[in-house]
Amino acid sequence: MKAVTKIFFLDDQDQKFFGEGPCRLLRGVRETGSLRASAMQMGMSYTKALKLLKNAESALKCPLTMRAAGGKDGGGSSLTPEGEEWLKRYEAYRNACVQANRQLYREFFPEQP
Repeated sequence: MKAVTKIFFLDDQDQKFFGEGPCRLLRGVRETGSLRASAMQMGMSYTKALKLLKNAESALKCPLTMRAAGGKDGGGSSLTPEGEEWLKRYEAYRNACVQANRQLYREFFPEQP
């Protein structure tokens, strides 16, 4: 038996707009410099990745990435300062929640490993 913590955020209409998927997508953008490459690493279509990103940006009311159109020099994406800060805070909050869950699990179910 184990307890699992899943952290996601809902907008004012109670629609999910950010969780592990968008988090992984943004980390991938940071690592690859490309929204398309990040989506491909996740096995996600570019269209779906763009929709997730636009949904999160709409709910947060700020841009999370800067995107440059392709062309002879190629395009790319990078996180905005707001995107970096949001990702940092989300991951810290998620990690704190997971740690608190572990501690509470041990407190309420001490007989479990």
